[in-house]
Amino acid sequence: FCRVDSYGFERPEDFDYASYEAFFSRYLVVLTRRAIKWSKLLKGNKSIQKSLKVKRYIRKGIPNEHRALIWMIVSGAQANMEQNPGYYHTLLEGEKNDKLVEAIKTDMNRTFPDNVKFRKTADPCLQHTLYNVLVAYGHHNKAVGYCQGMNFIAGYLILITKNEEESFWLLDALIGRILPDYYSPAMLGLKTDQEVLGELVKMKVPAVAELMERHGVMWTLVVSRWFICLFIDILPVETVLRIWDCLFYEGSKIIFRVALTLIKQHQAFILEATNFPDICDKFKQITKGTFVTECHSFMQKIFTDPGSLSMATINKLRETCREKVLSQG
Repeated sequence: FCRVDSYGFERPEDFDYASYEAFFSRYLVVLTRRAIKWSKLLKGNKSIQKSLKVKRYIRKGIPNEHRALIWMIVSGAQANMEQNPGYYHTLLEGEKNDKLVEAIKTDMNRTFPDNVKFRKTADPCLQHTLYNVLVAYGHHNKAVGYCQGMNFIAGYLILITKNEEESFWLLDALIGRILPDYYSPAMLGLKTDQEVLGELVKMKVPAVAELMERHGVMWTLVVSRWFICLFIDILPVETVLRIWDCLFYEGSKIIFRVALTLIKQHQAFILEATNFPDICDKFKQITKGTFVTECHSFMQKIFTDPGSLSMATINKLRETCREKVLSQG
């Protein structure tokens, strides 16, 4: 058995190789079928138009060999990169903010200590690439600068694109457009969306909302890392990438779909909790096991389990929740 997965992550001591192998042999069949369909769709082109067919294809998963390209196109990162030739390198060559650089350096060794490609001894060592992307981004988007969590997201982008400049533009698509205000110093968007999730749970899984309220558990305690890290280090790599496929195409409501599916699917288990620490522990456990490893069936569930979830609903909830967060200030 391989101790390191194809993305460079070391598998934990208690990794269940048997059930993973069983899943992966089935999943490979799916991947092969998808790859043929995608190749036909792309026909060697470097562009696709948004359509219901493309959306359906993306929900069923983008094959790894096309993933970087499709993410770049559907997120608008490709267009931005083409409209700003040389911009990325200008950022790297320009004057640097020492405080920003220092903050990024501090986090370098903390980023994916369990990934062999990010070790100082690796060749090439992805720490250098990661450092460049984050420093460039911090100078490009001064309102955000750098905050923890961005290192993990940029790291994943680098593993998939294997390209520094593309990773920079994808990071810009996520932070600048797709995720509303998650990483600004006040993190208003992040706090708002955690409240929105709370409201959605009240509507869709009321028993869990009631349990949380009864024990005084704030949503931010159990889900903030889901939002900040976009499920990195929370769900298995393959599953995270499938979630990101949809996130780049359909936007931030995908995060709510994933969160609601996890909660709804494990409702009975969560409701066994009888106290505060117990609830927190249950939320850690629901992100492990075969339900989340089987990424193909999991992704089908996120579009059925939570029921209808329109952007209009989410935006309305965001307005009221933002007011609430601001008034708590």
